[in-house]
Amino acid sequence: MLEVDVIGSALPRERVEEAVGYAAASAGISEGHVAVSFVTPERIAELNETWRGKEGPTDVLSFPIDEDDEDPLGERELGDVFICPEHTVDLMEAVVHGVLHLTGMDHETDEGEMLALQAEIMGWLR
Repeated sequence: MLEVDVIGSALPRERVEEAVGYAAASAGISEGHVAVSFVTPERIAELNETWRGKEGPTDVLSFPIDEDDEDPLGERELGDVFICPEHTVDLMEAVVHGVLHLTGMDHETDEGEMLALQAEIMGWLR
């Protein structure tokens, strides 16, 4: 079972869980834990500076934890997704985008696969 913690109320919990579920399933992941936090521009700017060395707020940041799907100590911890609603055009798309990063995908290094999959998933969620 996929466990999803939602911190903040920018989207209904059920919608966040649905988006996380589709994104994780697209990578063959059906079990584990994901936290999605909706944060202020100040908080995401702080995270962006600390972890990426980039100044200012951004829309979404992902922090993967487990690199593989088998954690000998218990449930897989996929990681955390931080979303700044004030800097995001589509909150559902930001959830999908963030979770796809947690699954190991990276649009900055692939040949368009991640963004194509993201668009396909968004079609399912509409």
